[in-house]
Amino acid sequence: MSQDKVLADWKGREALAEEMIPLVGRLYRDKNVETSVYGRLIIKRSVVDVIKAHRYVRQVEEQELSVCDTHPILKALDKIDVKNAHVDLGKLAVKFQQEANGASLEDFLAEELAPAIGGAASEPTDVVLYGFGRIGRLLARLLIERTGGGQSLRLRAIVVRKGSASNDLEKRASLLRRDSVHGSFKGTIQVDEENQAIIANGNLIKVIYSNGPDQIDYTQYGIDNALVLDNTGIWRDEAGLSLHLKSKGVAKVALTAPGKGIKNIVMGVNHGDIEDSDRILSAASCTTNAISPVLKAIDAKYGVTNGHVETVHAYTNDQNLIDNYHKGDRRGRAAGLNMVITETGAAKAVSKALPQLEGKLTGNAIRVPTPNVSMAILNLNLDNGTTKEELNSYLRDMALHSPLQKQIDYSNSPEAVSSDFVGSRAAGVVDALATIAEGNRCVLYVWYDNEFGYSCQVIRMAQRMAKCTLPAFPKAKV
Repeated sequence: MSQDKVLADWKGREALAEEMIPLVGRLYRDKNVETSVYGRLIIKRSVVDVIKAHRYVRQVEEQELSVCDTHPILKALDKIDVKNAHVDLGKLAVKFQQEANGASLEDFLAEELAPAIGGAASEPTDVVLYGFGRIGRLLARLLIERTGGGQSLRLRAIVVRKGSASNDLEKRASLLRRDSVHGSFKGTIQVDEENQAIIANGNLIKVIYSNGPDQIDYTQYGIDNALVLDNTGIWRDEAGLSLHLKSKGVAKVALTAPGKGIKNIVMGVNHGDIEDSDRILSAASCTTNAISPVLKAIDAKYGVTNGHVETVHAYTNDQNLIDNYHKGDRRGRAAGLNMVITETGAAKAVSKALPQLEGKLTGNAIRVPTPNVSMAILNLNLDNGTTKEELNSYLRDMALHSPLQKQIDYSNSPEAVSSDFVGSRAAGVVDALATIAEGNRCVLYVWYDNEFGYSCQVIRMAQRMAKCTLPAFPKAKV
């Protein structure tokens, strides 16, 4: 193929992607319709990002996908009165090619999207971030990113302890604006000293200083029936987290850490346990979220006899930068210089989401000198034997077409390393080329962004608690 033809093809795809961007934006702003391509969101993305989302499909499907395939889908979607939905343009395009049976695109979409046509607008739920550390700031980014659609979850306030610096508010805003791991904030941030607020992409976020979760009247800030996302990790049981409910204006509380004596929810696995009456829930740990969906899929098809989970985990703020006193064994040694063997409760915690695995798994962890992205190695004995090819094919299908598609992602790149998974929105990513399977034994390697991927799971749980999860189309295979 000549250079002129290659460049002309690129320019053509670029032009179509440019046409898609305002359509994507209008659908989101006016109708609360999220659009994606095989799970890759294309809301508020650049032309190149849209093209790359299509290019990803060749890694996981046995066919190419281009903006030439999805552009007609998007144009037709813009003319339909669809509301409050997550629409995967890539999957719809492929399904139309394979299953339309001569039907027009308009008739095909009308049938596929029928449950989402003519819906009513939903009322937003006020959200308060209690704490503003690594997870809190990523949750803020995710909540702000969704401003402009139905604003189902609306970030109204951040609660922190007053810092010693005179420019405390500016420092908080700066930490949101710049991140050494996840890059700069996509948008604009202003500090409103007069109103003690941060304005981020049109969101006026009140910064409230408090020394305790039961000492705030949120209603004086216009906040009511709020969902509090406690990301401090200080209170982990019902007694401690119930303090939030004593503050006026709070309806429910979600903990971004493993909880004690409360429901630990892993979205995609046991989210069906969430009841309307639940006022306090835990989103479990990042590692539990990474491994539980994969274990659920494996157990459903092959049966897990027993196994061991070894986590190779990025260092965290709990560790020391240089050797110093620490109440935990080994964690006092310099995090940036050492691999540190430590304990993990994730293997046992899996049974809270998957009771059938109670007592079947052991686990350990090794903290390593990287700031983000971890790996779980699942060494499993199975009830039924399999092969590497069969196992990978099954997990690939789970990642693309099952109800676990938001939790499990799939990689078959021979050059993938940990930094490639920074910003992954999945709970865990199966590294297919590393899979080992022989008879009734298998070893699976699962990457996970222990910060961002986990934060996405927290947001999914918050949406479930607020009853604002968008139905996904086309429907996943059950």
